[in-house]
Amino acid sequence: MSRTVSDALIKKVSVRLIPVLFFSYVLAYLDRINVGFAALKMNADIGISPYIFGLGAGVFFLSYFVFEVPSNLALAKFGARKWISRIMISWGIISACMAFVQGPTSFIIVRFLLGVAEAGFFPGVILYLTFWFPQEYRARIVAAFIVAVPVSLALGGPLSTGLLSMDGVLGLRGWQWLFILQGVPTFLFGFVFLAIMPDRPRDATWLTGEERSALQGAVDEDDGAVAANHGSDTLQAMTDPRTLALAFIWFANTTANLGLAFFLPQMLKGLGLTDMQTGIVTSVPYIFGTLGILGFGYISDKYNERRWTLFVALALTAVGLFGAGLLTGSLLTVGVVAVAAIGIYGAKPPFWPLPSTFMTGNAAAAGIALINSIGNLGGFVGPYALGWIKDSTQSYQAGLYFLAVLTLIAAALTPFVVNARFTNGQKPSTGLKRA
Repeated sequence: MSRTVSDALIKKVSVRLIPVLFFSYVLAYLDRINVGFAALKMNADIGISPYIFGLGAGVFFLSYFVFEVPSNLALAKFGARKWISRIMISWGIISACMAFVQGPTSFIIVRFLLGVAEAGFFPGVILYLTFWFPQEYRARIVAAFIVAVPVSLALGGPLSTGLLSMDGVLGLRGWQWLFILQGVPTFLFGFVFLAIMPDRPRDATWLTGEERSALQGAVDEDDGAVAANHGSDTLQAMTDPRTLALAFIWFANTTANLGLAFFLPQMLKGLGLTDMQTGIVTSVPYIFGTLGILGFGYISDKYNERRWTLFVALALTAVGLFGAGLLTGSLLTVGVVAVAAIGIYGAKPPFWPLPSTFMTGNAAAAGIALINSIGNLGGFVGPYALGWIKDSTQSYQAGLYFLAVLTLIAAALTPFVVNARFTNGQKPSTGLKRA
């Protein structure tokens, strides 16, 4: 069939869907990383050491890992609208319950349950975007969605530290209000998502019949081409060397991302800043991260180039983290962390269109979830490693070097994984053998 999807139609769909997905992900990330700001007061109140905090912050990602693939397969079965709504409602409730943890044990348990509740949200949305947008638009669309991450981190600093000032209101501590007032909106917005988001183009009553047919046809054409070239076997997709290599690259990126996100407020507070100053300064790198997402997403689609844009982004991350290690203990750290943030977030737009170039259907649901779930183990490793290293060395320097080396390995692997044979049905020359 001939492709009849216009830029105007893509814009119409984007304007309708992306703001809802964007706001949902802002809520997701606020609920995910607000514990880093709560720690400024909560740790002393309930007796949590840096080691226990790193363990509790990271255990979220262990449960996320276990439940993510089943969650994405459930999304494919029950529909994105219902399943993503269910995810948001349940994680909003549990996030608010973080206000009532009493010590290390309850802290770790509720963080684990939060991972169970949120499992599948991010890969579910990535899969959902493949239902709506043809291949040639996906880096820009992923960028428009993922820009919610640095935006939420930039807003989260001043917002979260501001909520800490509510100490004593109705007898609750400021960090308790932080969890409640950032969890309840997620719960409520889950019902909004259920009410207004259609599953696929054919379900969109706000498109004309011709628009629905054109867009659904273009997406189905992409899916058919991928299925014809690569098949749609779920187990094969999950054991494909490309899937496993992409999972490692995402693991390295996530380890760097969340290692910084959870500990950056404490690193900056250690320089003698007030809580509010810490929140404001913490937001600076993520403003630059937003520029990284938009810039790398635009370049990746404009030149239809995923390989070298991903490599450059990962290399920038490594350079920024090495610099942060060298400048530990100085406010100059913020500048090099901003370089790292450009790379961390700039890697996401060229990365996430890659799985759908060789997976579709249930294979894509399982494969994308597997990549993200293995990658999100970095959300355990990053905070846990930085917490352990900080306890052992009384400095964040060695932890930052660890993150830099891991990201550098991912950058070096990228040109070998995303090579000329990546999308043509042949295995890439990664040295890995199919299980």
